[in-house]
Amino acid sequence: MTPAKSGSNVTELVILTGMSGAGRSTAANVLEDLGWYVVDNFPPQLILTMATLAAEQGVTKLAAVIDVRSRTFFTTFNHALQSLRERGWAPRVIFMDATEEALVRRFESVRRPHPLQDQGRMLDGILLERELLGDLRSEADIVIDTSGLNVHQLSAKVNQIFAGSEGPRLRIAVMSFGFKYGIPLDADLVFDMRFLPNPYWIPELRSKNGTDPEVATYVLRSRGAAEFVERVIDLMQPMIAGYQREGRRYVTLAVGCTGGKHRSVAVAEALAPRLNAEHVATFLVHRDLGRE
Repeated sequence: MTPAKSGSNVTELVILTGMSGAGRSTAANVLEDLGWYVVDNFPPQLILTMATLAAEQGVTKLAAVIDVRSRTFFTTFNHALQSLRERGWAPRVIFMDATEEALVRRFESVRRPHPLQDQGRMLDGILLERELLGDLRSEADIVIDTSGLNVHQLSAKVNQIFAGSEGPRLRIAVMSFGFKYGIPLDADLVFDMRFLPNPYWIPELRSKNGTDPEVATYVLRSRGAAEFVERVIDLMQPMIAGYQREGRRYVTLAVGCTGGKHRSVAVAEALAPRLNAEHVATFLVHRDLGRE
């Protein structure tokens, strides 16, 4: 990681933002447990001042949690990022996201209004916030989709992303999922395994999943499966090199089938160890396994 400026001890600066209700607080708690100095509800205009003070105090990992409060948010935030980069900082922007359905469900469960809904519906506030943050999401270094994750699963995912951040430069999440539950919002690459025969229709395999040897053998010995795995490995090599040149630290490769139980799980299990390398660390996420 590029130091913030000459003489500074700060090596990492993370800005945690995203949709209200998408899990910013949970992610911030994980970062704090990992030894980060976390500042919550921070105005974008003060990030540079806070980062400078943190550097003077010898803080080596700083995370600022920022949420949207007005229509001027993105302009203010952009100016703050530009000021940081002009001073030699290399901030990473982490964007927490979730589907409208998931966000509505979460706000209703805690019986709290959305911060931007005013006198309108909760969904109006969510859609306004998504509009305000659209450009920021597209420019974020990492997007984390929390739609199908509970608190413990989200904590584990954030832990996997940030634990040992001095290690390999690029971390690849190989995620299996079910198309019937929706494509992951944070997927950088999506592959469809529904071209392979479905073990669901084999009575002795139906209750098992892609981590079971019998299912994995059935899936990976199906016509086209081995060739597909090899083609993906070949495809990823120039992309990995490019990600590393551009300073990307985290990429999500999503592999889907109908329910996220058999084919996608088996193929994800086959891909992850093949993509692991000296400067690349992979980890598996089976998003919908056990959901049926």
